[in-house]
Amino acid sequence: MEVKVSMNKNKGLITRRHFLRGAACAGLAMAIDFPSASMAGKGNGPKTRVVLVRDEQALNENGKANGQVIQEMLDSAVKALLDEQDVVSAWKELVRPSDTVGIKSNVWYQLPTPRELEQAIYRRVSEAGVLSQRIAIDDRGVLSNPIFQNSTALINVRPVRTHFWSGIGGCMKNYIMFVPTPSSYHRNSCEDLAAIWKLPVVKDKTKLNVLCVLQPLFHGRGPHHFSRKYLWEYKGLLVGTDPVAVDTMGLRLIMAKRLAYFGEEKKLGTLPLHVEAADTKHNLGTSDLNRIELIKLGWEEDVLI
Repeated sequence: MEVKVSMNKNKGLITRRHFLRGAACAGLAMAIDFPSASMAGKGNGPKTRVVLVRDEQALNENGKANGQVIQEMLDSAVKALLDEQDVVSAWKELVRPSDTVGIKSNVWYQLPTPRELEQAIYRRVSEAGVLSQRIAIDDRGVLSNPIFQNSTALINVRPVRTHFWSGIGGCMKNYIMFVPTPSSYHRNSCEDLAAIWKLPVVKDKTKLNVLCVLQPLFHGRGPHHFSRKYLWEYKGLLVGTDPVAVDTMGLRLIMAKRLAYFGEEKKLGTLPLHVEAADTKHNLGTSDLNRIELIKLGWEEDVLI
């Protein structure tokens, strides 16, 4: 995996944090049966790009998102993802003025997509020329929302968290509201979530995936799987066009944090089988770390991956 990142001014110091970071990379596959354990060296073609952007000012002292900083983070990530210098030009590569755009958010009350992030996306879609009457932000109402049912482009955005049914809730899991019976995809740790992405309502429409890692939830127990004790202020966004690659990096981040927090390799209560299956079974994207190029921007402290 190729990483582009500026050098740390303390690069000569070997600290416990650096040790844990290295241990996370070395032991991650074993800890969660990660796909790279069985797929290492599989592909020699072009790598899938994922951008991680962080900013120390992304959250205020109360954990509320800073709208201006979030906008700047999103802009930097999209420009780096698409090799563009101008943010509006970058968004015009993603959506056209003639598009009908659904911004698929997540409203889970314990850890919803921040409104500031939704609005940052909405603002750039509008500036790319899409009229407001052809843009909608929704989650649980997408099946009845005409914008989503007639969409020609989708932007997928949600926070990452551990999940009782699927191991982690990420970009792929976010589309479960496009089916009338979400529970029908809970079988075998939600292994076949990627099948949803082949349905006509979403197939080939997703232009951008934004995995919110401002305050990831890295541990939980039981069906309600939430405790503020296991939220941490990472203050980042993971952005890419491939939902599998984005979720793979989100999963890697969760596991690295669990290693650092618990001091040992600690598997998730539910193995996130859907991440590898999306690649090897459904051909939705890549879960092989060797085929993902991670570009890191901004704040580097305790980056973990």
